[in-house]
Amino acid sequence: MRTLILLALVGLGAQLVDGSLGMAYGVTSTTLLLAIGTNPAAASATVHLAEIGTTLASGASHWRFGNVDWKVVLKIGLPGAVGAFAGATFLSTLSTEVAKPVMSLILLGLGLYVLLRFTVQGLPARSEKPLRKRFLTPLGLVGGFMDATGGGGWGPVGTPALLASGRMEPRKVIGTVDTSEFLVAIAASTGFFIGLAGEGIDGAWVVALLLGGLIAAPIAAWLVRHVPPRVLGSLVGGVIVLTNSRTLLDSDWIAAPDAVKIPVYVLIWAGWAAAVAWSVRAHRANKAEALAQAEDPADGTTRDPADDDLAPVRAADPA
Repeated sequence: MRTLILLALVGLGAQLVDGSLGMAYGVTSTTLLLAIGTNPAAASATVHLAEIGTTLASGASHWRFGNVDWKVVLKIGLPGAVGAFAGATFLSTLSTEVAKPVMSLILLGLGLYVLLRFTVQGLPARSEKPLRKRFLTPLGLVGGFMDATGGGGWGPVGTPALLASGRMEPRKVIGTVDTSEFLVAIAASTGFFIGLAGEGIDGAWVVALLLGGLIAAPIAAWLVRHVPPRVLGSLVGGVIVLTNSRTLLDSDWIAAPDAVKIPVYVLIWAGWAAAVAWSVRAHRANKAEALAQAEDPADGTTRDPADDDLAPVRAADPA
């Protein structure tokens, strides 16, 4: 029972992060399942089964708050489903001894990306570049494959790419990525069921993760306009880096002694603390700048002080 309660809390926390950042539900949940000894393929399958429900609820909540671009959902979600099915099939063929360090390595890379992306850069500036199918299709394929093989990756791949494209405002990028993940979750789950025949998948764990995510989904959709993404991204990225570094150092690939592990952990903790502190300062500075610009828009632009790390939005035409 204690394990199920913990899983429900993890599902709740992961969905709050995912619904606010557009990433990290799968990465966070899978990292925990690996840490308690779950088979890598079964861990990813468990998370993706739970995501069928959480992404449906999250998508509905984001749609209610006007955070979804349905054209982009289909253009990125369908190729994402193809990539996810292929990734699930691939992961199911690997032995546990090989799959666990491979998945931890992928998760470590994604965690480093999330940590550095939000600490150093925050959310990128907007522009008026168009979103084309030739950009969205390969993005969906790569994101879906990474999501299934790494137990997460749809958000870390898709969200920054769409933000960088500049066509959509951040809240719609997050809502669109979360909504399209429903197609990815279905395809990945189907691939795992074919590859694993249901072996190693605990239905109670799926329900626990799902319940936590369902509770958090509408809250996250509302918080997306208020939470500081830069700080949250640094916090979550550090958790993922620390946990998967431990898994890799304990694996048969490395089998590092304590004399090596302890300095590595100290370095990670120190870097993580510095990253969070930097993000907090940057958030406060950007907020102060936004407030000053809103009071005196010398360049003819306006900016919503409630948003964090956002580029100026063009003022509405008075005509």
